Amino acid sequence: MNFIRVSAACPLTNVGDIEFNLNNIEKCIDKALIEKSKLVVFPELCVTSYTCADLFEQQLLLKKAVKGLEKLCRYLQNKDILVAVGLPVVYNNCLYNCACVIFKGKILGVVPKSYIPNYEEFYEKRWFTEGLHIIDERISFYFQQNIPFGVSLIFNCGDFKFGFEICEDLWAVIPPSSYLCLMGANILGNLSASNEIVSKSSYRRNLVCSQSARCMCSYIYASSGVFESSTDLVFSGDLCISENGVLLKANERFKRENEVITSIVDLDKLNSQRLKNVSFRDNIKSFSQKPVNIEFEFENFDYGDFDRKVDKHPFVPENKNEREIRCREIFSIQTAALGKRIVHTNLKKAVIGISGGLDSTLAMLVAVKTFDTLNISRKNIITVTMPGFGTTDRTYSNAVNLCKSLGTEFREISIVDACLQHFRDISHDRNIHDVTYENVQARERTQILMDIANKEGGLVVGTGDLSELALGWSTYNGDHMSMYGVNCSIPKTLVRYLVRYVADREASQNISSILLDILNTPVSPELLPKDISGEISQKTEDIVGPYELHDFFLYYFIRLNYSPEKILFLAEHAFKNNYSSEVIKKWLHVFIKRFFTQQFKRSAIPDGPKVGTVSLSPRGDWRMPSDASFKLWIDSI
Repeated sequence: MNFIRVSAACPLTNVGDIEFNLNNIEKCIDKALIEKSKLVVFPELCVTSYTCADLFEQQLLLKKAVKGLEKLCRYLQNKDILVAVGLPVVYNNCLYNCACVIFKGKILGVVPKSYIPNYEEFYEKRWFTEGLHIIDERISFYFQQNIPFGVSLIFNCGDFKFGFEICEDLWAVIPPSSYLCLMGANILGNLSASNEIVSKSSYRRNLVCSQSARCMCSYIYASSGVFESSTDLVFSGDLCISENGVLLKANERFKRENEVITSIVDLDKLNSQRLKNVSFRDNIKSFSQKPVNIEFEFENFDYGDFDRKVDKHPFVPENKNEREIRCREIFSIQTAALGKRIVHTNLKKAVIGISGGLDSTLAMLVAVKTFDTLNISRKNIITVTMPGFGTTDRTYSNAVNLCKSLGTEFREISIVDACLQHFRDISHDRNIHDVTYENVQARERTQILMDIANKEGGLVVGTGDLSELALGWSTYNGDHMSMYGVNCSIPKTLVRYLVRYVADREASQNISSILLDILNTPVSPELLPKDISGEISQKTEDIVGPYELHDFFLYYFIRLNYSPEKILFLAEHAFKNNYSSEVIKKWLHVFIKRFFTQQFKRSAIPDGPKVGTVSLSPRGDWRMPSDASFKLWIDSI
């Protein structure tokens, strides 16, 4: 599955007390091992402590630091974990602030700090030399010889490639980690000693997240804690783990005990982003520096319990405030897109088929906002409800009442007689409720809308959403077609929140009530006759499966290019309290088959705006042959 558990640690320290510091470093390692971590990153100069100042020039301290390093190596001899600790190292009569990377008792490499701060509260150049010029050299200690030494060290274990930088390096215009990523590193550690001043923590964590996003990597940050000297500065033990711009885990600062945070990193996610990002590939081509590759091998990749958070609804922000901001932005994107098309075509009217369902409701709300923005009367929005064989009183009433309440021009055109005539024309028995029966109705509705648009000089606004495009849940050249599709990259799970967003802010109690009832109406194309009680008989999710599952599948299949096996694993974790594994697997099979077999519809869809990270436009994000086989994907699960 390409998951790995990583840790950031802040041990108790006593300035200059190497034995005390090592004992606490070992305790943190033990905790990381219990949690099945494969990497633990410690703070800068944690073996001696960061705030030794002129004591760094004391020979006793420097020699004891190396002795302590030997002790730590002995301690790690049989432990299946990569450890990065900080200590001062003498090389060619210069003192370097270094990260020593240890695995199973052996120092794999020593990474010097590239940039030494010497401004404001930092005066490191008084003791340390910049390591930026050290690329591929060798250093020796009395207990181990010929150790790789330089800033270009990449520690390789199969697909997992680790790189390290130290504190100020991250603050550089081009951090060394940027170069390390171009050389292949996908998991980066920063051994840091960053003091606390007001608001610095949020800036620092934003910097960590930004670097992980820019480098499409995981970034593990560990800073010194409160037991550093407080002569002039205070340190908080800030720990955080980020992945591709997302903060996976962060601690509560200013703790007064040993602390270790862990998180599971998803390497497939990082690799997927790098693979599709052309700029990343171009950077690699223009970057000539070669890495110093150091190979090692974990005994296993056991990450323990899978406690990584997997959002059931990846298209919908979990946080309410963030969700509201997202909804407002989406409406702005849709409105700007439709507004441009209206102005460009010089058409003053829009034509929308209104069913009383979610998608057509959202399209109408977008049209209303667009016309208000363009100072065009809402009466120029021609809303048409076209009752058929399956139209229920509930959806019909909601459609009629909403159109009239919003002040659009409302028209009602029954399709029953036209469809009956068409059945006779093509010799179809009206009592056979097959795909022909359904598609005749969908195409009749589309024909009506197109003809009204021609007659009125208007633009047919499409209502289909991203989830329907993915599943091919539309009638080819029926509701599949329009003159502009405003919902084309909005998944069904997000459509609900957009409609609710308007309902919650609508000044009119009447309009808000209608929108809320639409939200509570089962999703249906209403192409089959009503049941005996006059209710919807054809419920989409009973036929193709729950949209929340399909949107989940779609996100990981398109956005991250995951295998069906991995999508199934994540879905089982995310929906463990909602669906059984058998049910999830059943609908994943349906998703794969429909996604492949319905591509021909997506190859011929109208223009429409990209709103989120996933789009299926054949002109932009998704280009796929219509006759590709799904066998490989189905057989994998």
